[in-house]
Amino acid sequence: MASSVRKSERTSESPTLLRTHAAILLTTIVAILSIITGIVNIGSTEVSGPLAVYVPEIAARTAGFTGTLTGFFMLVSVYGLRRGYRIAWYSVIVLLPVTGIQGLVQSSILSFPLVMASIISMPTVILNRQFFDRTVDMTMAQLASLAAIVAVQVYGTVGTYALRDEFTEVNTVLDAFYFTLVTASTVGYGDLTATTQFSRLFSMSVLLTGVASFGVALGTLLGPLIEARLATALGNMSDKQLDVLKNHYIVTGHGDLTEPILETLDGNDAVVIVHDADDAKRLRDRGYEVLTADPSDEEPLERVHIERARALIVATNDDAQDAMTVLTARELNPDLRIVAAATDRENIRKLRRAGADIVFSPSVLGGRLLVESAFGNDNPERVIDRMLDIDSGNSAQDE
Repeated sequence: MASSVRKSERTSESPTLLRTHAAILLTTIVAILSIITGIVNIGSTEVSGPLAVYVPEIAARTAGFTGTLTGFFMLVSVYGLRRGYRIAWYSVIVLLPVTGIQGLVQSSILSFPLVMASIISMPTVILNRQFFDRTVDMTMAQLASLAAIVAVQVYGTVGTYALRDEFTEVNTVLDAFYFTLVTASTVGYGDLTATTQFSRLFSMSVLLTGVASFGVALGTLLGPLIEARLATALGNMSDKQLDVLKNHYIVTGHGDLTEPILETLDGNDAVVIVHDADDAKRLRDRGYEVLTADPSDEEPLERVHIERARALIVATNDDAQDAMTVLTARELNPDLRIVAAATDRENIRKLRRAGADIVFSPSVLGGRLLVESAFGNDNPERVIDRMLDIDSGNSAQDE
């Protein structure tokens, strides 16, 4: 029954995957064609094709230049589509008509495949809108850095155009934007220069604010991406992943006992804290959320937001470290449910005194289950319940 259900689920998912892959593939083809035809037509001095008589040469060459840029923007949007972002879908919907129009304006035999691909891609992308529903979570710092870049460009363009009489070769808004861009990016070709003291002061303000905004943007926008890549390579969760943890399970340690725990928690939110980097990498490769640290320290427990956790499962092979982990966790979250596994039977009471709510000894539990099975008791649940009652009674006597 279960296999038939899984089979039907896979069958129903296949058309969805094919449709989304088709949308992404067609968009990729459009992006590549836009780049290729744009590069070819930038250097073209003749306009060919059936629309040649209607298209000025400067318009065709301009469309080639902008077509190349559109193709690069489209490739960025393809990356977003592959990750299921809705904003990438909107970007593609805007760019596809642009690539088609640019192909027509270029009026080259090479540009007509681009026009046809754009026309075919549009309905395919529109019909798959519901499959691109992920949102881009940006911090206030990232939004502010983007706003700063835009503000600097607007400030520089408007100011340069207003002071165009005090600059050489600045006659249009495009000239003003060009001067602002090359100044803020520190390229400074020297073809447009300030001729008065006031315009030089203005140019310096554009340079300083532009460099500062670009620097902050690189740190806030690329920093989290680099951090996420390094975290994945090292088997660690990124800070952004840690911040969204809530009502989750925390598992400490990795070993033979941890495997069935993680398999049981599969499908639930769980974070594993391990001390060994190799263990962390292996767990991360298998799809588990991992933090490489000493689980008995306060800092890693605070990073995985123990105050918002549902339960803590302590299951290393070192009872002394487990006791320290339980003590630290109980201090950080007095109401947290803590379950511990004792490697040695004599440490069960110690772990209870440290603050664990329930303590198991896998060796004792396995031995008793084997004996009860040998006596003909086929109800292991009853044996486990009786053992818990006995352990609870012993704990109460100890206290």
